[in-house]
Amino acid sequence: MLTGFWLFMSFLGSAGFYVPLLVVLFWCAAPRLAARASVLLLFGAMLNTLLKLVFHEPRPYWTDPSVKGGQSLSSFGMPSGHAQNGIVAWGFFAAQTKRRLLWPGAAVIIALIGVSRVYLGVHSIGQVLAGWGIGLTLLVAALAVEPVLVPWWTRRHLAVQVVLSLVIPLLLLAAAWGAWHPLRDWQWPDAWAQAVQAAGGETGPITLVDSASASGGLCGGLAGLSVLAARGWFDPGGRAWQRLARLPVGLAGAAVFGLPHLLTTGTNLVQAFTVQAALALWITAGAPEAFVRLRLASRPTPAVTRPGEERAELRQ
Repeated sequence: MLTGFWLFMSFLGSAGFYVPLLVVLFWCAAPRLAARASVLLLFGAMLNTLLKLVFHEPRPYWTDPSVKGGQSLSSFGMPSGHAQNGIVAWGFFAAQTKRRLLWPGAAVIIALIGVSRVYLGVHSIGQVLAGWGIGLTLLVAALAVEPVLVPWWTRRHLAVQVVLSLVIPLLLLAAAWGAWHPLRDWQWPDAWAQAVQAAGGETGPITLVDSASASGGLCGGLAGLSVLAARGWFDPGGRAWQRLARLPVGLAGAAVFGLPHLLTTGTNLVQAFTVQAALALWITAGAPEAFVRLRLASRPTPAVTRPGEERAELRQ
C-alpha cells in the first residue's frame, strides 16, 4: 500500500504524467500556457540528460545491496529528473495563479515527488537535492527572461525562428556528445549490472538516444509554436463535442508520426531526433491546423498587442 502511494507520487514527476496533461491542455483548454510549460520542460529534459552524462553517477540500489530498487532503470542517477521536473512543472503552474493558497499544495507535491525517489531507491538524497536546485534555477531564470526573450523571438522572421529552433537543440546535443564521448567504451561494473538486472532492467552501451530524443522534441516544439504563432494560433474554446473531437484527430496524427519509432529498435540518433521532432511539430502546429480546417476550432483575429502579451482572442 505504501509503495503504491510512492509510485503514484513518482508518477506525478514523470513524462508519462506531464506529456498527456500538457497535450490535452494545449489542444483543448489553454494552448499558450501549455506551450510555455512545454518549452520549459523540454529544455529541462535536454539539460537533465546532458548532466546525467556529465556526472554518470550510479543510483543507490546499484551500489548498496540493502537498498531495493522500486523501478528498473539503467540511466544514471545524477541529478534526479523527477525532482527537477516536479519543481519546474508544479512551480511554473503555481507561479501562474494569484491564489497563493495553492502554492503550499504545489510545494507539498514537489516534496513528495522527491521523497518518493529516495523511498524507491532510485535516487540518493543528494541527487534529489541537485534536481530541485537545477529545477528551481531553471524555473526562476525562465520566468525572468521570458518577458524579454519571447517578444524578441516573435519579432524575428519565421525562417529565422525555424533555424534557431534547429540550431539551439543541436548545440545542446553537441554538448551531450562531448559529455558522452569519454564514456563511449564505458563498461558496467558487475555489481551495478547485476542490480539493474535483478530489478528487471537491462544494461547496454551508454548512448545518446535519450539526448537525441529530448533535443528533437525541443526542436519540433519550438519550430511548431513559431509556425503556429505566425499563422495566428487557434481558439481552444468551442462546444464540448468539438473539444473532445480534437483528441482522436490529434492522437491519430501522432500515431502516424510515432509509427517509425514503434516499428524499429536500436540506437539510431537521427531517427530518435527526427521522430520526436515530427511528433512535437505535429502536436504544436499540425494538429491545431487540422482542428481549424475540420471546424473543430477557430482561428482568432490577428494580434492587436505587442508579441508575447496576453490578449483576448476574438473569433473571426
